Amino acid sequence: MPRSFAESRPGPPADAERHAKAFQKARDARRTELIEDYVELIADFMELHGEARQVDIAQRLGVAQPTVAKMLKRLAEEGLITRRPYRGVFLTEAGQRIAEESRRRHEIVEGFLRALGVSEDVAKNDAEGMEHHVSDETLQAFERYLRAHRE
Repeated sequence: MPRSFAESRPGPPADAERHAKAFQKARDARRTELIEDYVELIADFMELHGEARQVDIAQRLGVAQPTVAKMLKRLAEEGLITRRPYRGVFLTEAGQRIAEESRRRHEIVEGFLRALGVSEDVAKNDAEGMEHHVSDETLQAFERYLRAHRE
């Protein structure tokens, strides 16, 4: 009788647990990635225009306005934004903290990639995805590397 893939894989149960934890971390990061992208973009618009508008967010992300409306509703329910009638979208303090942390992570990852010789455009684009998935330990190692190679 054929064995399942999991049964045929060598390794102790600890390997399976470690593997499961890694996949859970990746799933958690994917869940927060969209939130972080939205609050970071809203922060950018607030810095430039004093507020973010749904139509501008949709245009920048290349998605339909109903998609943005759904996400803004979720962000409001989570206490990350406020909306004012006949005005735009504004970050709460909690939303601003997430935007700042996401931006900081992006800058570190991008800086690390640039220090390795990756071109500016590629580093900027690659960091956009990596910033959400890199662990705190790895991010700290990137920071140490950058500090050591700036001197």
